[in-house]
Amino acid sequence: MRLTLRFLLPLACVLCVCEPLYAQLPFYTDDTGVTDRGKWHFEFFNEYDALQLQVPNLRQNTANFKLNYGLPHNLEVDVDSPYLSIYRTAGNQPSSGIGDTNLGIKANFHKESPGSHAPSLAASIYIEFPTGDASQQLGSGLNDYWLNTIGQKSLSEKTRITANIGYLFAGNTSTGVLGTQNTRGHVYTGGLSLLHDFRPSLTLGGEIYGGYTTNGDLGRTQFQAMAGGQYAIRKGLSFCFGLLGGKYVASPRIGGQIGFAMDFPDFFDLSSRHSTVQ
Repeated sequence: MRLTLRFLLPLACVLCVCEPLYAQLPFYTDDTGVTDRGKWHFEFFNEYDALQLQVPNLRQNTANFKLNYGLPHNLEVDVDSPYLSIYRTAGNQPSSGIGDTNLGIKANFHKESPGSHAPSLAASIYIEFPTGDASQQLGSGLNDYWLNTIGQKSLSEKTRITANIGYLFAGNTSTGVLGTQNTRGHVYTGGLSLLHDFRPSLTLGGEIYGGYTTNGDLGRTQFQAMAGGQYAIRKGLSFCFGLLGGKYVASPRIGGQIGFAMDFPDFFDLSSRHSTVQ
């Protein structure tokens, strides 16, 4: 708790200089938005899950930290790393520590236009590095490579639907004991979310998310659903919350998530820098 407070209090000091943010937390289905170039976007969530089919592992807590930076040409670079705590049956030692670290790049290559039936489109590719201790089930021990395609369409001014279709070339997309196995293989992933802005400060919605592989050794078949939303506390800061549950080994039996997302102002103003070049 003291470590968490030391981390959160300095962040609170910079909230007065935050700018508008756009985020998909708490949902796993990614949206097509990217961070504006030259700007930083930070997300944190804490998810506590009751596991299934994972004896002696009973519960897992995931504290995830994600930092995005906007590049020119509607590109965004991402890095995120979780801190995991795994709780086991009596007689088995728990584990805690840093999990596997993700590095990715995301591109928005088509924006939705008023009056057009074409959706907004984006894609991302991630590489997950085995920074977690595989012997403690904090990481997979393998490099994972994952491509995700994203489509988003507004059904009205306040309602939007988002779909993801992904392909994991090797490894798995889960964190900790939720699907982690030291096995190479291919996984197909998909998600569908529906969000509605009930008020300018409140967005609620739901999603279904899943993964499938024919390689039983991966332990990666997944199907789960989440209901949750975002509440804009102030300009540039949103509180996120969600309740989820699922079946199969790679999904939690039941879990809860809380977190926040925030935008920082320009630390590197690329637009003004370019404008001075003759």
